Amino acid sequence: SLPRRRKKRYAVSVRWEREYEEEHNRRSKPICTGTAEDFHTCCCCCSRRVGSMFFLMETRDGSPIIVAGPCWPFCTFVTLPLILLCSALVSYFVVFNKNSGLPSWFGAVYLPFLAMTLISLFCVSCRDPGLLERVTDEEAGHGGWFWNEQVGSFRPPGAMYCRECKVLIQDYDHLCPWTGTGIGRGNLWAFKWFVVSINILCYFSIALVAYFLLSGLGKR
Repeated sequence: SLPRRRKKRYAVSVRWEREYEEEHNRRSKPICTGTAEDFHTCCCCCSRRVGSMFFLMETRDGSPIIVAGPCWPFCTFVTLPLILLCSALVSYFVVFNKNSGLPSWFGAVYLPFLAMTLISLFCVSCRDPGLLERVTDEEAGHGGWFWNEQVGSFRPPGAMYCRECKVLIQDYDHLCPWTGTGIGRGNLWAFKWFVVSINILCYFSIALVAYFLLSGLGKR
């Protein structure tokens, strides 16, 4: 039989690790705590927890394929519905409305912009932002790496600890609640793609609605 591959140990908050272990060792666990943890426990019960990140799908060595960030509920129940609802209203009342006066090919332009926005949002929200493994070898310190007390690990230049994600992220930029996760090396370009696509979709929608309203006033 093939030797079992060791799962990666990520540089997560030492304090979180201790609290997480204590909670799992308790004989009697509270069913409801009245916090956001209840929501995470209910919806992400089958995922592996790494700090405040949730590995929904991973490889055998523990590398995440699909991962959700700490603000995934905001992305799922605010960002996504806003995009879908606004786009659906514009599509129904303007783009595919026969009385709007728009050419029929506008639908073939508008829908790809919507698809591009949704794909880019998925690539940002569900992609590994650049989680780093824990490195405790002192040789790393001699190679220009810095010790991070919060995660008990050496970190390379550019890597930073995210308090919300509770993990070390390479080239960490910021936490974006709209996409639900931290932004780092792994999803930075997808985030830029999302920002550009959502702006194009937004201004395109405003222009279509303005045209529809002005043309309606002109007919009166």
